[in-house]
Amino acid sequence: MTTWQSSEEIEKAKRPPRSVQQAMMRGFACRCPACGSGRVFNGYLKVVDRCDACGEDLSHQRADDAPPYFTIVAVGHIIVPLILIVETTFHLSNFANLAIWLPLTLILTLVLLRPIKGAVVGMQWALYMHGFDPDGAIDEAPAAWKPDSL
Repeated sequence: MTTWQSSEEIEKAKRPPRSVQQAMMRGFACRCPACGSGRVFNGYLKVVDRCDACGEDLSHQRADDAPPYFTIVAVGHIIVPLILIVETTFHLSNFANLAIWLPLTLILTLVLLRPIKGAVVGMQWALYMHGFDPDGAIDEAPAAWKPDSL
């Protein structure tokens, strides 16, 4: 008995499987999701166009707003319980709270943003999203939107 498969499932079957977990862990380590040895970033958040170790084209990535969103969620889940624990235990002044939590929040955000963006790029690569699909259409960078009339 044959089972029915959608055209999308047939196309997926033609592509070699990629480990999402491995690609995301490599990306979190700021390494190429394909080989794990090349670097993903050229600057703080600028993704390289091509891996210098394996030549994988990473210019297709469209991480956009996902990494900041995930970073805000992660930092919030770390900072808010700490604030509540410290506040109920020590009853610090408002100035002391600002002096502790604002810098800690900023530092934690800046430390986590880069690895989280790397993990998002790794996930996109592993799932053949955007231009990472060799058989799919190349995603063009969105053109600047200009309203017809206001």
